[in-house]
Order: sequence, then C-alpha cells, then structure tokens
Amino acid sequence: MATFATPDQLLVIIDPVARSTDGESVRIAKDVLGAGAASTKVCLPESPEEFARMLQRRGSRRPVLIGDDRALVRTVALLHRRRELAGCVLSVVPVGPVLGVAHALGVPTGAVAAARAVLDGTERRLDVLVDDSDGVVLGALRIPPLPADASVADPSGAGSSGAASSGSPSSGSPFSGGGPHGRPWLHSLVRTLAHPRTARPSRLAAAPPSLGPARLRVEVDGETLVDLDQPVEAVSVTPGASGTAEVIVRPLSLGADAAPIEARGRIVTVSGADFRYRADASVAGPVRRRTWTVREGALGLMLPGR
Repeated sequence: MATFATPDQLLVIIDPVARSTDGESVRIAKDVLGAGAASTKVCLPESPEEFARMLQRRGSRRPVLIGDDRALVRTVALLHRRRELAGCVLSVVPVGPVLGVAHALGVPTGAVAAARAVLDGTERRLDVLVDDSDGVVLGALRIPPLPADASVADPSGAGSSGAASSGSPSSGSPFSGGGPHGRPWLHSLVRTLAHPRTARPSRLAAAPPSLGPARLRVEVDGETLVDLDQPVEAVSVTPGASGTAEVIVRPLSLGADAAPIEARGRIVTVSGADFRYRADASVAGPVRRRTWTVREGALGLMLPGR
C-alpha cells in the first residue's frame, strides 16, 4: 500500500554502479542532501532483491535514487509492477555511465544541481509507455536498434540480469560488481539513439547484426500505419503530451528519399518477423508482437522549478 511521503524526510538509495564509477559525485550528492533535508536515511543495496526490499520499505520517506539510467528504469518498473507509481514522487541524482534518459527527462546531470532539485524542485507528472509484458519506457524506443545501439554493458562485464526476459529490455546487472510535442527535449534523445556516441567502445556491448530493412506492421489506435508489404528502415515511438505518443516510421528509400510517416495515438502495436528494439538504455527482443500504451502522468519526478 502506498504511503504519503514526507517531503523533508528522504530515503536515499545509492546504486552500486554509481558507487563504483563515480564515488566523488556520490559523496557530493550525499553531503548536499544531508545538509538540506530534515532527515536522511542512506541505503547501499548489494543485490536486486535488497534494492527492491529497501524501496518497498520506504514508509513515509520520499525516495531519492543516486544512479544512472538503468537504475532509474529499474526503480520505475518496480514501482509500476507494485502499482505504486501513481502515488510516488521520485527524485534522481544521475551518477554513472549512462545518463541520457535522465538528462532528457529534465534532471540536471551535475551532482550539486540534481541534489538541489531534489530539495527545492517541483513535482512534474510525465507520460510513460507501458508494454504488454509490463515493461516501462521513460524516454524513447527505436525499432530496430542500429548496430551501435547496444545497451551499455556492466562495467564488471557481467551478463544480463536474471530478471530480464527475451521480450523485455535487458542490460548488464549493476549488482555484479562494480521528439515530441510538449516534450521537445526528447528530440535530442531520439537523435542520440539513432546516432549514438562511440567514443568509449570498451563500454559498449555488441548488438545483434543488422539484417537490413524490416517488414513490420505498425498500428496506432487500431489503424494500420504501415503494413508488412512496405519495408521500413526504422520506427520510433516517444511519449508526447496529453496521453499520446508520437510515432515516426521511416520507409525504405529506393532512389529518392521517402518521406517519414507520422502519427499520434495512445496505443501502438508493432508486429512481424522477430525484431529487436531499443527501449531507453537497453536492447530488447526478439519478439514478434509488442504493444505499448501511453500512461498519462504516470511518473512523478522532482525537477528544477521553472
């Protein structure tokens, strides 16, 4: 059962990847939060089960996550599966190797600025995508993932988390060691997913090889946007405004550039031969059918005041 959080009482959960990759930023964030809040309880989980248990036992304390995109998505997914997301206001101090989603959502990436937003910011309700396997997408998804679009591997080199299935986003376990209207900042995230940086290849896991154009049926609110007879180069879906998602389909170009097909709707279904997709910081699949539904205002996030 969800409990109303007390704003000046914080439960600070520090992801192990954040501790191992940037201990200095973690220390700074802890100092700022400790100095500004009436009461701060710091938790250092060492396993997924311990992480989930600490979050569940937060009581009246407001949860604050210190971690990267993968920790953020995992936290939101846990709250969603427990049906506690609507009654929770989450705060994030982004620390770790993968921070694009948090930054796109409007969270400052500096430890001091992000910690100040936890203390002095305002709650904003953001739309998210929820798929038919109960997976959650905060920023954007792309089908198919480009070869360089692989999820960032665990710095320890560990494999995928045991909780991830073949149809759900998967990423390296952090416990093994070490463009849409109303949300313009997501355009930069979509560009990042389409053209990711490759300056640190040692941290990139190998993505499945590209097999060329995909043949997919894309439906938006029951209407077919593109069918199996039209090969496509890419499909992107991003939460927009007022409970809708923006869908962009890029047909295969033969000679002259083919204009992208755009639509907006609440329910997006993609089906066809086995396909993979990138959701936030992870690559998922293969699946033959997946449906995403927009949950309007599902995520309450503390962001800097306007």
